[in-house]
Amino acid sequence: MKLINIGYGNLVSAGRVIAIVSPESAPIKRMVQDARDSGSLIDATYGRRTRAVIIADSGHIILSAIQTETISNRILGGGDGPAIPEREEDEE
Repeated sequence: MKLINIGYGNLVSAGRVIAIVSPESAPIKRMVQDARDSGSLIDATYGRRTRAVIIADSGHIILSAIQTETISNRILGGGDGPAIPEREEDEE
């Protein structure tokens, strides 16, 4: 199981993610409001601006304060920056 950091120490299982969308469109705003009303909304923004809406296969809607592109890069294995190679042990 691969866990993806969606910001501020919050993790989501990559295998459960159906879609990562921008919160700007009216249909997505309605989806978020419906999830809030039904109790299936998970707000992981810590009071910051919502920049990504993650739709899970369980029907949960997850709000994140980091960009959709950043989350997708993390799911695809790109990470946030250059990879840090593991330290190789000196063989003697």
